[in-house]
Amino acid sequence: MTSNLAIEAVGLKKSYHDPKRGRIEAVRGVDLAIRQGEVFGLLGQNGAGKTTTLRMLASILPPTEGVARIDGIDVVADPIEARRRLGFLSGSTGLYPRLTPRETLRHFGVLHGLEGAELERRIAELLGLFDMEAWADGRCEALSTGQRQKVSISRALLHDPAVLILDEPTTGLDVLASSAMIEFIESRRASGTCVLLSTHVLSEAERLCDRIGIIHHGRVLACGSLGELQHQTGEEWLEDVFKRVVLAAEPAAELNTGAKSK
Repeated sequence: MTSNLAIEAVGLKKSYHDPKRGRIEAVRGVDLAIRQGEVFGLLGQNGAGKTTTLRMLASILPPTEGVARIDGIDVVADPIEARRRLGFLSGSTGLYPRLTPRETLRHFGVLHGLEGAELERRIAELLGLFDMEAWADGRCEALSTGQRQKVSISRALLHDPAVLILDEPTTGLDVLASSAMIEFIESRRASGTCVLLSTHVLSEAERLCDRIGIIHHGRVLACGSLGELQHQTGEEWLEDVFKRVVLAAEPAAELNTGAKSK
């Protein structure tokens, strides 16, 4: 494996058995090679296999076939070590309702091996970064959706991992909090952290991502810088690039239906 790869997927597949529909192939052979210090965007419609791919990379779901590595560590062979190097945020990241945000960060900090002054410094840094000081000592069960998202993001960042996988990180955040999150992701590039970002907000992908992969029906159909994708498709805006790539992969009948529904 190339030494500067922070995330690698080779022939990654995931299939399920449904009693009514039989075998369902959610991911059909995804290959990814993402470098240290790179912000990579994975774009896809709901059901395209995007979140399933991220969960396999994060060792939450075992792949049916293929290999996934985080910072050189095989996530199936050594999931604990892979998780030490990874911060993962998903839409289903849970919080203990009776703990406060500060207590939550202390709890997960200890699990990551942080303690004492180092842990308290890191907690204070994250509380300030996401403007959480005013409500850091109230129970999580009383927080708004946006406040819960801030705590979940802080939990993923707490141990300053080498690799970040962020699934819709600005969901539920207001304009200022979203801006802080975007600026933080930009700062991670400068520090050499690899960020794999999934978002439905295409303006975020245009601003943040060094390269973009478009996934559809469990396969990565296109991958490259925004300029490369624009050149390949002849489109200027990322939204139009995305549509062109996805519709080109559909059968002719579906293409016609899509054209009529615009």
